[in-house]
Amino acid sequence: MGSFSIWHWLIVLVVVLLVFGTKKLRNIGQDLGGAVKGFKEAMKDEQNKGSSTAELPREGETKGTTIEGEIKDKQHS
Repeated sequence: MGSFSIWHWLIVLVVVLLVFGTKKLRNIGQDLGGAVKGFKEAMKDEQNKGSSTAELPREGETKGTTIEGEIKDKQHS
C-alpha cells in the first residue's frame, strides 16, 4: 500500500487527462511556471536590494531613529 507501480501512475495520469483535458493542464503548467519565475525574480531583487549601500541622508535632512523598548507601567493622565 506504500508504493504504487508504474501502471498505477499511468492510470492516474489518464484519468487526470480525461477530467481536465490537455489545454487546461497546459494553462495550469504555464501559470505555475510564471509564478515560480516571478518568485525567483523577486528573491533576486530582494538580495540585490539588501546588498546595496544604505542610503545616506541628504544635507539638511535627518534620518529618524527608532528606539525599541517595553512599557512596564501605563498611566492615564
